[in-house]
Amino acid sequence: MTSELAIAQALPPDIREAFNKRWKRVDDCINLRTPDRMPVALVAGFWVARYGGVTCRQLMYDYETANAISERVVLDFDPDLGGGSAPFISWGRTFDALDFKQLQWPGHGTGEDVPYQYIDHEYMKADEYDEFLFDPTGFYFEKYLPRVAGAFDGLQPLASLAGDCYFGIVGASHIFQLAGVVSAFERLKQAGEEAMQSFAAIGGFSQRIAQLGYPPVAGGGAEAPYDVLADYMRGAKNMMMDLYRRPDKVLAALDKIGTMILKRTLARVQPGGSPIVIIPIHWAPDNFMSQKQFEKFFWPSFRKLMMGMIDHGLVPMPLWEADCTRRLETIADMPAGKCIYWFENTDMVRAFEVLGDHIALYGNVSASTLATGTPDAVDAEVRHLAENVFHKGGKLILSGSTTLPEETPVENVRAMIQAARKYGS
Repeated sequence: MTSELAIAQALPPDIREAFNKRWKRVDDCINLRTPDRMPVALVAGFWVARYGGVTCRQLMYDYETANAISERVVLDFDPDLGGGSAPFISWGRTFDALDFKQLQWPGHGTGEDVPYQYIDHEYMKADEYDEFLFDPTGFYFEKYLPRVAGAFDGLQPLASLAGDCYFGIVGASHIFQLAGVVSAFERLKQAGEEAMQSFAAIGGFSQRIAQLGYPPVAGGGAEAPYDVLADYMRGAKNMMMDLYRRPDKVLAALDKIGTMILKRTLARVQPGGSPIVIIPIHWAPDNFMSQKQFEKFFWPSFRKLMMGMIDHGLVPMPLWEADCTRRLETIADMPAGKCIYWFENTDMVRAFEVLGDHIALYGNVSASTLATGTPDAVDAEVRHLAENVFHKGGKLILSGSTTLPEETPVENVRAMIQAARKYGS
């Protein structure tokens, strides 16, 4: 992998030098080289509302305010990887236009200063596995999309186009004048316009911080196949029962979902930008399933997805949420210098012992310490990670264990960044 991103080539020489110096620290870690110092990343999320003195809801609906505060965060704290906020906090208008049903968000189901709340529900029924496996696109138009977003209601007739041919296609074209189809397209056009405004704001922020000399935290995001099926289709309880009642259908669905995720990810990551793809991992923790189940249902489809990304020059960065210490030996089965593992509560020293010779590590200053501890406690955690991982040869990109908790005092964030400089040289 080159130590320079293509997006740096258009920068003025002095900014380009600063940009490349920051990116090289991260690139060195990925490629298992020793950087000049331990790099530090800042993924702020809704915490920027606290920093900027506004509500979370305002960030959801006011693109200019969200970008302006996020830019101040980058300039104030000077991380090696900047940003990490705008893509997560600017979707309010698009959610409204879509009549999105899988989340509550600030001021829409939650308080104006309460972040996203996921709504666990059965969005695909048990007897619909075969329908999904036979024709995923038809299933999406006819059943799944209308269940998760009201704007898609009316597009169900599009599912009947699958398999049509010759004069059948001509005859089937009448569905595009049906009132429900026309109405749905009009609503989706409005949602698309809102989404494009959000994309322009997000893209503008990424371009702006690049012009200031800061590489973005990532170039895209994705999901694990198991998490898609469990979280967004079957629901938690139903998925756990499916492991026993219909394991073969689960495995078949995971394989198909993995192929769909890879295709979508490759289409959305911008060429020349950061190759890092963040993948939040929800169902892998030690307490969520047995090791045997993890090795059968979670890991194979996820490893295949990551290898597909690697084959196309991307760097998968799963965020292993909660505690995945018992998974370490299994997830070590990846090629050297090709990915980053972000750990939340996993023992990072143990992760270094198992993975440190071939996988870069990311994290994991604990969310509880950042949110409720003192600056001295934050300093001590960073020192522990630096002395027991980075200075022993671990390729560690220091960061919080997750996105910054909204309650985190500003002085604790500053303590984390300062301690990274103090102990990471």
